[in-house]
Amino acid sequence: MQALISNVSCYSHVSRFPTTFPILRNDSYDTRFRRTTIKIRASSDGADTPTAEEREGELESPDSKEESRNSNPSSTAPAIDKDIKKVVQKTAATFAPRASTATKNPAVPGTTLYTVFELQGYASMLFGGVLSFNLIFPSNEPDIWRLMGMWSIWMFTIPSLRARDCSKNEKEALNYLFLLIPLLNVLIPFFWKSFSVVWSADTIAFFGMYAWKLGWLQKTK
Repeated sequence: MQALISNVSCYSHVSRFPTTFPILRNDSYDTRFRRTTIKIRASSDGADTPTAEEREGELESPDSKEESRNSNPSSTAPAIDKDIKKVVQKTAATFAPRASTATKNPAVPGTTLYTVFELQGYASMLFGGVLSFNLIFPSNEPDIWRLMGMWSIWMFTIPSLRARDCSKNEKEALNYLFLLIPLLNVLIPFFWKSFSVVWSADTIAFFGMYAWKLGWLQKTK
């Protein structure tokens, strides 16, 4: 018995400094890891008093990280918008009229050619409205003039404005309109057979797209 007491007292002199034993436990019912730290300190009366402090650190599993990414719609919305812009730009660049040479566009802002294209675009829109409303070459039956008036924005206005060296936002608006207006001209006659209504819808879509892409509403505010 005295030998046992002497061994304990000797051990108490040795373990004056705290010793840390990290223990890792893997919980089979959860993917989190818990870390337990055991500290052994010597008391003042010579007897060892072991104390255990358990600290739990939760680590996120890969599945939870993927769910957090997928649950955030703000990160996916810009990616979808970017993909749509690429498709629209590629389609418009493929089918819309463009310069036949690879040289720099001479119709830069401030030049006469730029002004001619701009006036031609808006004049064709106005003339198309007059034709679609049956004010010139009036007829009680659908004819080629009213049909051209209905398609004037797509056939003349958009190509004329795209021929200029315009800004990036304006070119993007024209690319969207180049794909949107044919859809309107094909779908609206199924519900309302009127050349003037189709032209009016095209005009509203035209200025609405410009207001969105060029920020007209934000500037007015």
